[in-house]
Amino acid sequence: MIQEAATKENAVITIISITIIVLNMMMIIVQVIKNVIMAGVTVAIMAVTTVGVMAATMAEVTAAVMAEVTAATTAATTAVVKDVAAVGAGCFNLINN
Repeated sequence: MIQEAATKENAVITIISITIIVLNMMMIIVQVIKNVIMAGVTVAIMAVTTVGVMAATMAEVTAAVMAEVTAATTAATTAVVKDVAAVGAGCFNLINN
């Protein structure tokens, strides 16, 4: 009778121990899954952020370069037009003199 009680007690302790081990394993699995998901989310957020920042930066740089090129081209063109006009006026004065 005492032996039967001890055997039942040992069985209950074994079942409780196995249950605790299984629960701990499940917690570890849940933690691993959570870490994998968080890593994936972090990578996705970083990718989207990087693309957005690069696009905005490229747009600003492109706009600045285009403004500089346009201003330089306009200034050079204006200077050439003035020079051609001056040469033309000079030729016209030579012909009329």
